[in-house]
Amino acid sequence: MSGSALYDIPGPKALARHRLYGWIAGAALAALAGLVIWKLVDTGQFSAVKWRPFEYAGIQRLLLTGLGNTLKAFGWAALFSLAFGAVFAAGRLSDHRPVRWLSTLVVEFFRAMPLLVMIFFIFVALKVDPMIALITGLTLYNGSVLAEVFRSGINSVPRGQREAAFALGMRKSRVMAYVLVPQAVRAMLPTIVSQLVVTLKDTSLGYLITYQEFLYAGKLIATNLDYDLPFIPVVMVIAPIYIGMCMLLSWCANRLARLQRHSQKTAEAPVQAPPQI
Repeated sequence: MSGSALYDIPGPKALARHRLYGWIAGAALAALAGLVIWKLVDTGQFSAVKWRPFEYAGIQRLLLTGLGNTLKAFGWAALFSLAFGAVFAAGRLSDHRPVRWLSTLVVEFFRAMPLLVMIFFIFVALKVDPMIALITGLTLYNGSVLAEVFRSGINSVPRGQREAAFALGMRKSRVMAYVLVPQAVRAMLPTIVSQLVVTLKDTSLGYLITYQEFLYAGKLIATNLDYDLPFIPVVMVIAPIYIGMCMLLSWCANRLARLQRHSQKTAEAPVQAPPQI
């Protein structure tokens, strides 16, 4: 009843029409994919000379090193971004006006600053290592976005939960840690994962400051004249790996959310009284 309250359940004719639309859309997508593959074959993108670089151990080591550097930069940036977001979200929720204003200024400034400009400024002006410049830029930008996510998630918890905790004599820090944050995590988790996926993809900006990450390794291979500029094969190798890493991150987050819901249901399950003798 609740699932059909806002729309009518489609009848047999509507279902048949929807299936027809699905077949038409599927055929159109298949035709488009066939056209793309035909154009790639016609331009020689599947020729042996363009795929030969991936047979060499040196090229494979270059790609693996770049992938490792990408994961290293993402790991540190994700860790620091979460910490940055938690600290400045707490600052924006503070009862002290100077702390709240300062936190708001920092968050809004770095959230509005273009990420590429920030990375270039840190790398050129501060003359630091490319990896440090990339991680710092990613931390400042994504941490500011996560600070807003955390603040909005905590504010989304019903006000009665906060008032009940204060009525029990709990301090604000304990109310935040034991009442608000555990309930807000369920609402914040999809957005946090989306922002971490953005962080993972933005590590590719490191190639602009000569950080030898995954895309930088691919660029070195794609611009190699000895293999007839294998740009499209490099894209066809690198893109699925980026997509796979993002999907793996989303899968881990969904798995964590399911485990959290399961543990909550277990904790809320009524305890049966022992039988009377």
